[in-house]
Amino acid sequence: MPGRLLRGLWQRWRRYRYRFKSQTVVCFHSSVVDMVKANQLSCEDNSMEELTHKNKQKSPSETLRYVPEESKDKVISDEDVLGTLLKVFQALFINDFNKQSDILTVLPEPVKSKYQDLLSVQHLRVKHLEYSHEEQNTFKPEEILYKTLGFSVARATSSLISAGKGVFITKGLVPKGAVVSMYPGNDTISTVYQKYEPIFFQSIGNPFIFRCLDGVLIDGNDKGISKVVYRSCNGRDRLGPLKMSDSTWLTSEIHNPLAVGQYVNNCSNDRAANVCYQEFDVPAVFPIELKQYLPNIAYSNDKQSPLRCVVLVALRDIKQGEELFSNYYTIVS
Repeated sequence: MPGRLLRGLWQRWRRYRYRFKSQTVVCFHSSVVDMVKANQLSCEDNSMEELTHKNKQKSPSETLRYVPEESKDKVISDEDVLGTLLKVFQALFINDFNKQSDILTVLPEPVKSKYQDLLSVQHLRVKHLEYSHEEQNTFKPEEILYKTLGFSVARATSSLISAGKGVFITKGLVPKGAVVSMYPGNDTISTVYQKYEPIFFQSIGNPFIFRCLDGVLIDGNDKGISKVVYRSCNGRDRLGPLKMSDSTWLTSEIHNPLAVGQYVNNCSNDRAANVCYQEFDVPAVFPIELKQYLPNIAYSNDKQSPLRCVVLVALRDIKQGEELFSNYYTIVS
């Protein structure tokens, strides 16, 4: 009996200690190369041909990606990430303009006028394209994503056996280098924890915890205690009609169609990664009226630091019907 109990506890511990779903990147410097001889990597060898050759020999659970030092492991620039998010969020805001009256009352007049001008242009386009229809209804968020970026994404049963849900390109074409989703983010918004903040109970049985390069943790779970914590933080940070984050990923009516990144499955021998994770800190100048679409929130508001987001960037062109695959463990040399 004691032996069976001990074996049960040991099995539970083995599952728990690997509870963190994703570790973005680990950069091996010359001082620790000896620790990774099993991977046969050398940080002194910057030849793309050699790196590509070694990458083919590696396990599918690890991906080697060559990154120039000056890019700091950015597949695309922070400016490009910001530009994409602003473009999508602004389109969502204008599409839902009739429901933004409370927010508009507290915005500066120049900002309010900007959206009214953009709305007028949009109505002219709609009237020109659909002159035979009655007043145009608002589009669904996934339709706005397609009209804005040329593709849409959604969750569905994964093509991998026993992998649960996955994320697919449901319409259009994703070009290489495009931001294709947010973690957690179709709908997933997550609570962001600093290294010193409590996450033990939230992490038990939770496969959606993402560890950033600097140790910051993002909890993309939309159930249980993680859901309760996120709702609490979301209500705490609200400023009157202004929402500082999006909580609709917890419901069936999702406002941010990019917030599905936590459901992207790991690559396999047959399915190579077609997206990769990239960390992004939301700048202080981010428009306050668009924060309602951010699928992330800080666990504590005591420390004034940038809000951490993680986006998924396409590593190649991705066609309609393809499932997204990332790599939960990436080595950058």
